[in-house]
Amino acid sequence: MTYRKEEHQIFRKALRRFLEKEAYPFYDEWEKNRMIPRAFWRKMGQQGFLCPFIDEKYGGLNTDFGYSAILIEELERVGASLIGVSNHNEIVVPYIHTFGTEEQKAKWLPGCISGEIITAIAMTEPGAGSDLANIKTTAVKDRNHYNVNGQKTFITNGIQADLILLACKTDMNEKTHKGISLLLVEGNAEGFKRGKKLDKIGLHSQDTGELIFEDVKVPIENLLGEEGKGFYYMMEKLQQERLVVALAAQIAAERMFELTIQYTKERHAFKKRIMDFQNTQFKLAEMATEIELGRTFVDRLVSEHIHKKDIVKEVSMAKWWNTEMAKRVASQCIQLFGGYGYMEDYEIARRYRDIPIAAIYAGTNEIMKVIIAKKLDLN
Repeated sequence: MTYRKEEHQIFRKALRRFLEKEAYPFYDEWEKNRMIPRAFWRKMGQQGFLCPFIDEKYGGLNTDFGYSAILIEELERVGASLIGVSNHNEIVVPYIHTFGTEEQKAKWLPGCISGEIITAIAMTEPGAGSDLANIKTTAVKDRNHYNVNGQKTFITNGIQADLILLACKTDMNEKTHKGISLLLVEGNAEGFKRGKKLDKIGLHSQDTGELIFEDVKVPIENLLGEEGKGFYYMMEKLQQERLVVALAAQIAAERMFELTIQYTKERHAFKKRIMDFQNTQFKLAEMATEIELGRTFVDRLVSEHIHKKDIVKEVSMAKWWNTEMAKRVASQCIQLFGGYGYMEDYEIARRYRDIPIAAIYAGTNEIMKVIIAKKLDLN
């Protein structure tokens, strides 16, 4: 397997040691406080665990996506709220790395690597989710800057973000996706406000917020790439974003299964272990099969993504299937836990409420099916 090489495993072992010291002991506290502290981001950066794919001249390690896949997996094993770190690593910063000017890269990438800069991507609006072409946030050019007005919601890392990658309309006469551009907005920009920190069912320590732009002046040099190309840039990067979600869902399913195997071996009813009931064994057999299918598929896609293959159709399949599979696993696992599964003292309860959002963000699973159907050339 492409990301199972010896150098990848050395990286995984180092990352696990770090997380065992700096994340696992504090995760429950972060969940109660509803925030992952900035100090953790800086520690990640100090150890080389933020954006390792970036070129060495900016402070990165110039690694392949296999290292990123390992980061996604090990962070998810700690808890789903660490998806905010993966959002920074594998979703937002790659835009700057790919489409940024030399000046933009030199200005922001070192901070993204060190953990001094936390990033967010602002696509979703109160009236536009998966329908990106319908966004209403505007950026009107005025000499040496853009005047930005609009509102974004459900923004991962929105409360702590120092740098926001903003999808906005720069051509108000263009009614389609062709009028969309990407701007880099700094968190201290005048007129930029953060709305409330959203109170979610799950992912409690992953901050999600509302962003408000009221005549925010963004320098023209903060345009990422070319004007009017924002939608195309987003479409190019969504392959990786959806692979991140599929991989995280796979790990969530594997972790829930591990917890359930352990519990059913220890818990007794009617003078025998829960594990010894045939119904339990059949349920576990079914889940094990689905989890193995998901693992085989997502491993293949990670390998193909490392080799820069066009796998938009397959990644859409994995994002849909793996997240739905993880939801099924969550439901069956909590049933096998019985009443204890409904108690917050048990990790399975947290996993149960954390997993449903995976079928919604990065494009809903209904949108995934639309993409798959288009790629099948059904006409």
